[in-house]
Parts: sequence; structure tokens; C-alpha cells
Amino acid sequence: MFLIQRTQNRINRLEERRFAELGLNERAHLQEWLANMPAALGEDLLIIQKEFDGFNDTRERLDLLALDKKGQLVIIENKLDDSGRDVVWQAVKYAAYCSSLKTAQITEIYQLYLDRHCGGGNAVECLCEFLEVDDLVDVVLNSRKSQRLIMIAAKFRKEVTATALWFLDHGISTQCFKAIPYSHGAELFLDIRQIIPVPEAEEFMISMSSKDSEERTAQGAQKSRHVIRLAFWDQALDALRHRQVRLFQNISPSQDSWITAGCGISSCHYALIFGKHEARVELSLQRPNADENKWLFDQLYQEREAIERAFGSELTWKRLDDIKASRVQFSKGFDGYNREHWSEITNWMIEKIVPFERAIKAPLQRLALELRSLELDGTTEASDTLSTASEYGFHAN
Repeated sequence: MFLIQRTQNRINRLEERRFAELGLNERAHLQEWLANMPAALGEDLLIIQKEFDGFNDTRERLDLLALDKKGQLVIIENKLDDSGRDVVWQAVKYAAYCSSLKTAQITEIYQLYLDRHCGGGNAVECLCEFLEVDDLVDVVLNSRKSQRLIMIAAKFRKEVTATALWFLDHGISTQCFKAIPYSHGAELFLDIRQIIPVPEAEEFMISMSSKDSEERTAQGAQKSRHVIRLAFWDQALDALRHRQVRLFQNISPSQDSWITAGCGISSCHYALIFGKHEARVELSLQRPNADENKWLFDQLYQEREAIERAFGSELTWKRLDDIKASRVQFSKGFDGYNREHWSEITNWMIEKIVPFERAIKAPLQRLALELRSLELDGTTEASDTLSTASEYGFHAN
């Protein structure tokens, strides 16, 4: 690695170092760095536990346990200056141990991590936010044969790299990352680089080795919830148009559990949600800046009594301090995947979304004007103003 000296128009070589000589160790340093910055491994990962030892009949500990965006468990093993001979065996053992973890167990493991290391939070809501789903029933966590292995070291022995390549050839998702510290004067740098598979060839290698499995999984999903949702929304949207509910008139049937319509504020929308066990009408505040969502929510919550009086029922107000979005909802339990109930569910949605929009439309229009005014104000950043305003706003529990 080289340091660019722009003033001299030169580059200076950084000095490659060893973790040991710098007094850095696996648990207190490399593990903590990755736990707090998993994106250093080149993708969005959610760390759900570190030093995980929840295995039956053994007290072994895996370094980091994570989830990827597909809901697959990722076993991360760190070995600092040398991979050693046993890192593959350890990673495979841990993957085998974790392969039987169910959604409820994964949620419990993550809740313990949040309570112990993150000052608390709601594991289910955080998982839904990370996986970009409305409900955990919409995803399969840790499906059979989906566990992934990531091994990290400054130097990998040949037996380790050979085994990793063999795993890849047999459809076992395996990655090796070189992590090398460098110094320049008193400053330290860390280079984390994927060496197996070579990043440029990774997509091709993985797609070829898992092609058959992915096709079977996709076909199974199509025959279940995706086809069910598509059919439900097809008839629901016809009913909405027939009842002259204009809010969703330009929406097409979807395989998702929700359909959305604009509410007049960018990145905020009305939603109808069709789940396996319930249906909902919802206002979702999902602007990129969390402070803006909380400010909008707080302003609406101050008008809660008037909004609920206009709607005709109490609403569920979810500020969701642990995540970026906030929501206002009204729900009812249904056996959603039973087609005999679809007419009842659709009628309920129509009967609730109309007064829901009517009750909340005027407050949203006022807030849209305030937001637009703040965004056009050249002297004050809107997000800063909203953040300050939120400190004095009314916070729902």
C-alpha cells in the first residue's frame, strides 16, 4: 500500500506490520472492529452475536455470527497473522452447529446481543428493518444448506485456501479475506481484501455452483406466498377500482406483502399490508433522515386525538426509536392465505383506508408545506432544524 503525497506529487510506501508486534489481538481488536463495521467485508451484514457459545454439549465459541440480506447465517472466524491449519475445521463445525437454529432462536440470540452490547432495542423490528420486510414470516431465516463461511487472516496456509476453493466448487459459500495492518509514522491503517473467491469471479462461481438449488428454491417460493400475494392483490385492486378508491388506481398487482401510494411527502406513503395472519392500513414515514421521520411522527402524534376521532378508532403509533422509519397503523387478524377470506379482507381494507387517509390528509399537507419551507431555507439545514424541533416535540411511547 502507498500513501499519496499530493503536495510533492509522490507516493510513499506504507510499512506492512504484524498484529502481534503492534500489541493487537483477535478478540479485543479485530473482532471489535468488524463487529462495529461489518461493511468492511464488502456487503451489508448484521452482526447478531459475538463470542457465540450457544451450542449443545460444547462450550466452543465462534468469533462473530451475522446475517446477510438474504437471511443467511454468516460464520466469521478471525485468525490475525496466520490462519493456522484448523480454521476451516472450526468454521465448518460452527456452521454445522448453527444450521439447526430457527427464526425464534436467531431472534433471541440477536436480542441478547442488543441488550448486552447495544444498549437494548427490539430484535424483531431491527431484523425486519435490515431484511427490508414487513414481517419475519415473509422471510426464511437460516434455510437448509444456506450457511456461509468467512475466514480472516493476514496469511493463509495452502491447505486452507485449497479447502476453501474445494468448498466453493461444491456449493458451500466460502470467503477468505486478508487483513493486514500498515503504519505510516504514528498512524495505523488496515487493509481488508477478499482473496477467495477473487471478487471479479465471485458472482460467476457462486451462480454456477448453486444454480440448481436456487431454481428449486425460486420455484417453491413462486408456488407459495408469491403466487398467493399476486392473486390477492389482483382481486383487491379490482375491488378498489370498483369502489372508486383512487389512492391506489395506478398500482399494479405485486408479489410483495404490501402495496403503497404517495401521501404528498417524499419517501412517505400510505400502505395496505396483506400478511399471513393479519391485514393492515398504514402510514409509513421512511425519509432518508431519521430525524425527519421522528419529527413528522411527533407532529402527527400531537394531533392524535383529532386524527383518531376522524378515523373512528384508536390507531397504533410506532415511533420506532431503534430504526430509521416510523409508522401509524390499524390492523386486524385474518387467516390471510385462506382464499375464502379474501373478500372479507379486501372489504375491510377499503372500509379502513378511506377514513384513514381522510383523517390524516390535512395534517400531512401542513407538514409537507413546513418541510418544503425548511428545505428551501438557505440559512438552515432542514435536518438540523428538525432534529432540534424533535427534542422538544411530543414523543409517543
